[in-house]
Amino acid sequence: MKKIAVILSGSGVFDGAEIHESVLALHAIEKAGATWHCFAPNVEQYHVINHITGEEMAESRNVLVEAARIARGSIEDVEKLNVDDYDALLVPGGFGAAKNLTDFAINGAECSINAGVASACRAFKQANKPAGYLCIAPVIIPMIYPESVSGTIGSDTGTAEGFNALGGRHIECAVNDFVYDESNKVLSTPAYMLASSISEAASGIDKLVSKLVSLA
Repeated sequence: MKKIAVILSGSGVFDGAEIHESVLALHAIEKAGATWHCFAPNVEQYHVINHITGEEMAESRNVLVEAARIARGSIEDVEKLNVDDYDALLVPGGFGAAKNLTDFAINGAECSINAGVASACRAFKQANKPAGYLCIAPVIIPMIYPESVSGTIGSDTGTAEGFNALGGRHIECAVNDFVYDESNKVLSTPAYMLASSISEAASGIDKLVSKLVSLA
């Protein structure tokens, strides 16, 4: 049975991993006949957001501890992710991908990436194993793959410009589709960058995961 490594960035759309996307992705992996195991960086979140008001809260939370909520406790530090143990990689979105895995939300094209996350993502590239990125997470793609790698975040102009400034080649994509850069074995889909419902998010995620597992 194929094994998929999933990197989460916390728990909650505004400061962590997008919960709907994460659960849809895990479900899609199982529907495709594969298994999943979750990882996250053991670092403090960039900040904590009240998901009712959208305002910042005066507290700190750990990305790994928060992500464990989604994984029902079945999660490890991303530093322990060994590419030899897995057939493919999947990274759900949510602002955590742009605040905790990277600081793209703060610094745009001048952003940096968490060292453990970068090491894990690069390991899949170097092993020529497929990887999928959802929603805003595709901003990681040009940090890992060669110049002009294709990817999508849907159609948001500012984020697309950031993707291109990082060295990628952004391709507009409908919510129910995905972009596949065949030479780099990397896939991306807009998910909640475009979706207005769980079903819409699922339409692209299911297709991407099905392709990811078939490539693994």
